Amino acid sequence: MDDRYETSNDVTVTLPRIVERIPTVVVDDAHVIYRVHKGAGGGNTPVAALRRLVKRSSAPNIQEVHAVKGVSFTAYRGEAIGLIGSNGSGKSTLLRTIAGLLPVNRGAVYTQGQPSLLGVNAALLNDLSGERNVTLGCLAMGMQPDDVARMTPEIIEFSGINQRGDFASLPMRTYSSGMAARLRFSIAAAKKHDVLLIDEALATGDKGFRKRSEQRVRELREGAGTVFLVSHQLSSVRDTCERTIWLESGVIRMDGPTDEVIRAYEAFANGK
Repeated sequence: MDDRYETSNDVTVTLPRIVERIPTVVVDDAHVIYRVHKGAGGGNTPVAALRRLVKRSSAPNIQEVHAVKGVSFTAYRGEAIGLIGSNGSGKSTLLRTIAGLLPVNRGAVYTQGQPSLLGVNAALLNDLSGERNVTLGCLAMGMQPDDVARMTPEIIEFSGINQRGDFASLPMRTYSSGMAARLRFSIAAAKKHDVLLIDEALATGDKGFRKRSEQRVRELREGAGTVFLVSHQLSSVRDTCERTIWLESGVIRMDGPTDEVIRAYEAFANGK
């Protein structure tokens, strides 16, 4: 929409209206370092531990991994941002850091509200039915009981878990990994989020579910939310996100329009 102004000479001048961009996530020179235990060894005895304590040295079977190295970017309301990169590039670590599940060793991460992380390993209770998990998941997100009761059939239908029988009434432990992941996404996507972080969850369904999921991501984005999508399926990123960040070895290699970033990443992956 444009703004019109009249000058002293009775001339109308039309100027484009400046749209305010509201930040939802600010990552400022973030470094994330975690420790990996390489296995048991002779250095795990109480005497060896006391010796390390006195000398202020680390255990020989613990290796530090610098997973995210000086990453900086700003995400805004209404954006859907893809995160791509090779295996072990730090994508999932970065999502967990934005969600507040991993601390930064240096730098800072600022977010609007509490980001919601949706991954293929998101917790559901295996001994409870899918329908009961829908109820508990929605209540845990702060939804009202009346809204949960009204939306539960829609969530189950969206997930597609009942396409081959009444699986919604069965315990989650009877579900395939794909069915469970579809249900997790369907629960999380039932609520509007300031920031929704999706880790590979769109790669677990059939073509119909992926199409429904991509449409739901667009709706969340249009509702003034911010969506981050980590996926090795570049087609999902291309169809869902207008901006993409390419992370490689914990460092941002490129941040820009999705088509341009994916072309550069594919050239890199193909050794060109």
